[in-house]
Amino acid sequence: VFLSLQLFGTIVWILVASTGVPLPLLQGWVMFVAVTAWFLSIVFLSVFLFGYANRIAVNWNQADFIFHGATFVFYFGAFLLQAATTSLHHFPRKFNSTTQERLLSGREYNISIAASV
Repeated sequence: VFLSLQLFGTIVWILVASTGVPLPLLQGWVMFVAVTAWFLSIVFLSVFLFGYANRIAVNWNQADFIFHGATFVFYFGAFLLQAATTSLHHFPRKFNSTTQERLLSGREYNISIAASV
């Protein structure tokens, strides 16, 4: 489970980072969630790999449940924000401009869809 969290968190991190960020507030939260969950899952995995779980008196089933529950809530919120950013792709980048440059180009739109999923 931890390896899948790391894999998918890394993919989201790469996809969001590879786009031009038109709405930094929304996509900044997505990056924060992806990087934080990735880092915490590495820490959690290290605790088990190096045997610290036997030395620390914690209910690891409850800690695992809380960690994955919180990660789900944060990733779901990040999904909503990334999907909202993706849905705004047809708006112009600058409202006062005479050019028709879109908020997301075709390539960025496709990457944003992949990051949302």
